[in-house]
Amino acid sequence: MKELPEQFARAIGQQPGTWAMVRLGARMMMRDARSGELHLLILALVVAVAAMTSVGFLADRVARSLESNAGQLLGADLVVDTDAPLPADYATQARRRGLAVVTTVQFSSMVSTGNATQLASLKAVEPGYPLRGSLRIADAPNAGDIPTHDIPASGTVWVDTELLALLGAQVSDTLQVGDAKMRISRIITSEPDRRMQFLNLAPRVMMRASDLPTTGLVMNGSRLSYALLVAGDPTAVSDYATWLNGNLQRGQKLVTLASGRPEMRHVLDEVQRFLSLVALLAVLISSVAIVLAACRFMRRHGEGIALMRCLGALRVHVAGMLTVEFALIGVVASAIGCLFGYVVQQGLALALADLWAGPLALPSATPALRGVLIGFYLLLGVALPPLKQLTHVPPNHLLRPLPGGLRTRSGFGYGVGALGFALLIWWSGDAIHLSAVVAAGFLGCIALFALATWGGVQALGLLRRVTEGALTLRLAVVGIVRRRGATIMQVCALAIGLMALLLLTMIRTELIAGWQRKAPAHAPNRFLINIQPDQRQAIMARLARAGLEEVTLFPMVRGRLISINDHPVSSADYEAVRAQRLVEREFNLSYATQPPPENRIEQGRWLDPSRAEVSLESSLAASLGLKLGDKLGFDVAGQTIDVTVTSMRHVDWSTLHVNFFAILSPHVLADRPQSWITSFYLPPEKTALMPALIREFSNVTMFDVTTILRQLQSVLDQAIEAVQILFLFTLTAGLLVLAAAFTATRDERMSEAALLRALGATRSQLARAQRLEFLTLGALAGLFAAAGATSIAWALSAFVTELSITPFLGSWPTGIACGMAGAWCSGALALRGVLNTPPLVILRKG
Repeated sequence: MKELPEQFARAIGQQPGTWAMVRLGARMMMRDARSGELHLLILALVVAVAAMTSVGFLADRVARSLESNAGQLLGADLVVDTDAPLPADYATQARRRGLAVVTTVQFSSMVSTGNATQLASLKAVEPGYPLRGSLRIADAPNAGDIPTHDIPASGTVWVDTELLALLGAQVSDTLQVGDAKMRISRIITSEPDRRMQFLNLAPRVMMRASDLPTTGLVMNGSRLSYALLVAGDPTAVSDYATWLNGNLQRGQKLVTLASGRPEMRHVLDEVQRFLSLVALLAVLISSVAIVLAACRFMRRHGEGIALMRCLGALRVHVAGMLTVEFALIGVVASAIGCLFGYVVQQGLALALADLWAGPLALPSATPALRGVLIGFYLLLGVALPPLKQLTHVPPNHLLRPLPGGLRTRSGFGYGVGALGFALLIWWSGDAIHLSAVVAAGFLGCIALFALATWGGVQALGLLRRVTEGALTLRLAVVGIVRRRGATIMQVCALAIGLMALLLLTMIRTELIAGWQRKAPAHAPNRFLINIQPDQRQAIMARLARAGLEEVTLFPMVRGRLISINDHPVSSADYEAVRAQRLVEREFNLSYATQPPPENRIEQGRWLDPSRAEVSLESSLAASLGLKLGDKLGFDVAGQTIDVTVTSMRHVDWSTLHVNFFAILSPHVLADRPQSWITSFYLPPEKTALMPALIREFSNVTMFDVTTILRQLQSVLDQAIEAVQILFLFTLTAGLLVLAAAFTATRDERMSEAALLRALGATRSQLARAQRLEFLTLGALAGLFAAAGATSIAWALSAFVTELSITPFLGSWPTGIACGMAGAWCSGALALRGVLNTPPLVILRKG
């Protein structure tokens, strides 16, 4: 403690300027570093920043990889869909920006081999297709497939396996496509951009675009769907998308992941929200560690600052030096933490490389920049109150110890720290509602935990007399009561860390369960449409004989919305493109006496079968501005049907069950012209059933969505692996922060151990007392953590997310058990060697 006071003594009369304060602050940091005073503070900050940047780097890589892989589901970075050839300027503008461009044409047509004919979805592609992802092809049905970036050779086609089965054909047979005869050369097993559209549900036939004119199928009046696929540098793609949005014409649509594959986008959005929550909880846990380390720094530097004040240092000098020292600590520790975080996540990603279909994307610089800024401000923000208190240390503190708590005069520091903490929560959370609920929940829990722990310690103090006969128990109780402030901090730190982990467990469990429900093992993979009323019983019996007994058929009636509340409706009444399309299209109407099992009524009541009523899908009602009680008019086969809106339903379209935008009362639709539709799961061993069924009922059309389900399951698997990786790493980071919380009391425990050893206590007695203390604090912290996690999970479920987060009953015993184990292990690690402190230490201090 001599070097800096002597430098102060020489500098007092010189009124040191800014540069002198910087030099003194740097020397103070170097002195503290050499003496070991900064080890805990730097370690806590490095662990905090490493936890944040590790999660940030890995989250960034996972998110970028998921976005990249999901983008491959479009076959490009963006797609322009239209029902007419696109102007040449569209491709020219893309190429000017250095982007790759290919065009595809799709339409439905009959194809045949011999005497067998089948409706097929034809797709003509140009060389270079697809721009993202790859086709997978096989030489024969059930043969191993391989990825390819080629397209069919001229005069040949690639087809789905289902088409061969329906036509009774095989590879190398000739397929009649319009006026052209083409050889079947390959089987398509996976097509990256096959979206859930009616046009794509029929078996695929893919040909080279240059062969399309030879088919004679493209003529005036042909209903074709054109797509312009674009890919390249993200900045150029974004610039091109901006240009497109200003130039799109009627009938043209810009397709992105959200619009082209909504079931994929929904999963990715949930992944991103979970990753944001992980980063948010990392910030919260890290803040607790920094607070504990900053308080320890304040206690250990009180005497040194008092000595400087005795030598003439002014408060402004002390504040300047401490600011410089803390700023340097923040820069150095944040840089080390970022580097360590990158190394850890890189090793973790390499160790788990086999879990991914390909290598993870390289991370951007954003997590590193965020880690440095967050770590730097986190240090100054939470350290400002004790830093402010150190500047007010009077010289007479050499004669009496510095109080352990923080003074109320540091209110400005508390305000700055709280503001900085709120900004960090907002920045790390990425979602305002999510950040607000979690931050408020955690801050409120900290206050409640502190109050409850204080009450528990007070009550425990009254029981000290009861423990006089049990030395180990008495030592544990006395230790807890004597270190009242430290006990409260330790319990709160343990409880917050465990609460974060329990909350992540609850959300992770529900998140994965929700994703798995979107693509269950037996999700419907076949659709049968155009079933006539007199064929219903025969088809049901045919499916039942094949072992498919739980198949349900739904009536389907075509109708167009023509009026709302007796006013004619047209697309000109709406500005939104989706609303215009809904008004222009025909609806698939249905009728039922009960709501479909997969639907949930959000508003109103179900239909009265004997009255003219309708139940609407919620998003359709929102797009068209409809509400309960509105009167709608539908044109069905030239006759107007008026119905009243009685309910709004939530429909999860990703389940692939048969769903409808509008379900009417049987009273108004049962006698209208109708067909029937169904979806069901067909096991692989029963695929031969479909060709026979279609041959028996030639008017019925079958659609196979196995490929779409396979793509969805692939993205879900990647998302689940991402959650598993981040959860395990956050668990490790949380345990390290818990260990830092115990280190904050290391000095005090060393003095106590030396004193007790001097008074005759043995090491085994102290070890048992310490273990009992850890288990008690851990049990209390675990109890608090379970209560807090349950409360926040309920708040998130009720006000923020669509997930139904149901706290499991085992969270309470799990929280208590994990609290006891975590306190014991973390305490033993952080306080290793404390019980070996010799009595001579306390005698020297005396």
